[in-house]
Amino acid sequence: MDATIALILLQDGIVNGAIYALLGLALVLIFAVTRVIFIPQGEFVAFGALTLAMLVNGSVPGTVWLLLIAGACAFLMELFKAFRQRRATGLAWAALQYLALPVALFVLTHWLSAYDIGLWGKALLTLALVVPLGPMLYRIVYQPLVDAPVLVLLIVSVAVHFALTGVALAFFGAEGWRTPAFVEGQIDLGAVTWSAQSLFVVLTCAALIVALWLFFGRTIYGKALRATAVNRRGARLMGISTVMSGRLTFTLAAAIGALSGMLIAPVTTIYYDTGFLIGLKGFVGAIIGGLASYPVAAAGALLVGIIEAFASFWASAYKEVIVFTLIIPVLLWRSLSSPHVEEEEE
Repeated sequence: MDATIALILLQDGIVNGAIYALLGLALVLIFAVTRVIFIPQGEFVAFGALTLAMLVNGSVPGTVWLLLIAGACAFLMELFKAFRQRRATGLAWAALQYLALPVALFVLTHWLSAYDIGLWGKALLTLALVVPLGPMLYRIVYQPLVDAPVLVLLIVSVAVHFALTGVALAFFGAEGWRTPAFVEGQIDLGAVTWSAQSLFVVLTCAALIVALWLFFGRTIYGKALRATAVNRRGARLMGISTVMSGRLTFTLAAAIGALSGMLIAPVTTIYYDTGFLIGLKGFVGAIIGGLASYPVAAAGALLVGIIEAFASFWASAYKEVIVFTLIIPVLLWRSLSSPHVEEEEE
């Protein structure tokens, strides 16, 4: 290996690591706020990429039907809750969020499919279709289990992963998809030539991380999520709704996943189950951060991307093994260095 090859591998590692960093941050955020180890985070990556690919190819994506089904299920749960409590508080808002919004997006998508709104317009439409799935998934699956132990939530997350993978196969098919690059061209940076799309991915990921930092540090909702992550019981006593925090967290996670999928769709072929491996590599970065530290998780995810790139050169058949083996020494070190405490009773 010479210096040129090393720089090319480093470039690939940084691009992949930037995506893993976003997913790792989303996983840390969800676990800190809701105690859910969100295995299906990668499915939002696949949904974002495949939805955009189908829109680019002039097809109406199956996401619109998934949105209608998920919205109907979420509204029925709200209706059942209102019936049990003998009050209709919030039912109108639920109908607007879970019924009217999916129907409006269904009609809008079919209408826009007859026009060429450009790649950027289709990317915005993709976000509008995928992001609402986050709070709907929380309402259907995790909100009823808000006080369940972490192990139960983990088992449920595994089941949700398999369910969403099957749904993706049914709605998008088994073939792989790619999308056009958002930015064309090459950019010379010293001894390495970057594709404009790769540089766009890295800069977009960096901008999104900064935006998340500003959100958590400067906004009321961001501070509410931080408070819930630090002390859920204290947040409740201060009037912060843990249900609101959970829905907002899953909304952010869906947005991060969908955006990550759209960023990588021009540089790699995406299948219905591709998001699982990508999400797991983000999970490795989150584990390095102890599912608690955002900067360490981002740095760990970047390290995962770089190690994966060099492993693909030296031992391509074992690159996945090498990446996932990183979890073992990290878990061992954290187990030996951290005091063991009982889970907080809610």
